Amino acid sequence: MFWKRFFGVLTARNLEFWRDKESLSWNLLFPLVLVVAFAFLFDSDDRTLVTVGVIQEAQLSQEISQREQTEQREQTEQREQTEQREQTEAVASANSQEIFVPELASLDFVEQVIYEDREQALRRLQQHQLDLVIAPGEQRYWLNESSPGSALAAELLSARSDNYAQEILSGQALRYVDWVLPGILAMNLMFSCLYGVGYVIVRYRKNSVLKRLQATPLSAFEFLLAQVVSRVWLVLATLIIVYLICNAIFSFVMEGSYLLLILLAFVGSVCVSALGLLIAARTRSEELSRGLLDFIAWPMLLLSGVWFSLDSSPEWVQQLAQIFPLTHLLDAARAVMFDGAGLAEIFPQIVVLIGMTLLFLLVGARLFRWVGDGR
Repeated sequence: MFWKRFFGVLTARNLEFWRDKESLSWNLLFPLVLVVAFAFLFDSDDRTLVTVGVIQEAQLSQEISQREQTEQREQTEQREQTEQREQTEAVASANSQEIFVPELASLDFVEQVIYEDREQALRRLQQHQLDLVIAPGEQRYWLNESSPGSALAAELLSARSDNYAQEILSGQALRYVDWVLPGILAMNLMFSCLYGVGYVIVRYRKNSVLKRLQATPLSAFEFLLAQVVSRVWLVLATLIIVYLICNAIFSFVMEGSYLLLILLAFVGSVCVSALGLLIAARTRSEELSRGLLDFIAWPMLLLSGVWFSLDSSPEWVQQLAQIFPLTHLLDAARAVMFDGAGLAEIFPQIVVLIGMTLLFLLVGARLFRWVGDGR
């Protein structure tokens, strides 16, 4: 009798999954999409040893560069003629890849990252996230005297060109644990809000809990608001406890205001909870809802800067990351923690998060059904 009951339940569950075409499709396609994404975005033969920040500034720097280059060309014409043949190919490669320091373009182990904000690049150098910062338009570079990688990068540049003036900065290294902490906390926030709101509502709908609640005086707004508030305060309490315990052990870098961090956590958790409500607005299939939540959560986890910086990623990847709430949350949180940013500096990210929240809530409230549409 045991095996008969066991195989009966096993067969029923297998048939239920097989007949759920949406969840079957997600289970087949989603891993393939992840593998392709990893292979296409992150699989590379590059062996970067030195990372150089290149300051790309406006017209004035270009004019200064042209004037200085003209003077230097007159003084070093003979030497440039002997080096011209070697540098022609490097310059062509640099132009095609939007690299602005041709002296380093032929070195496969040197990665050049473009920065439009000089202060941001210099902060990265002080935190040991860059080995060198170069301003080609001014024929000048900065190195961090406390960074071994910075000394190596400066030697490489000096060996290939003596046209650059040197300036020295100092600063303590930003540990990876410092940098990744906001990402880990944001990941916890994302999974807790998405699945803690979206998946629970789907389960309520499937188990007819929502159908019974519909017969009570409880309105949809009251129900959804209670779900969001419950999740948000739990997430905030969890994040604060985790941070306090970890900070007592590791003593994290904190240059800004804790109140701003709490504000960001509040806005971010409301935004992600609203996204979970939107996903769970109609469906009653737990398998489909999990597939949809995974489809949102994992790309957001990979492309929002949780584990690594997107500074050296292709421009289109950085633009794609802007559609995810976690990207704006992490940019603002790291600016507060590492750069001492105030409310004015992170205000654009807060506005974007609030705008996303309103959009998710409006669409989710309009699509919400107590019973669902059968899927």
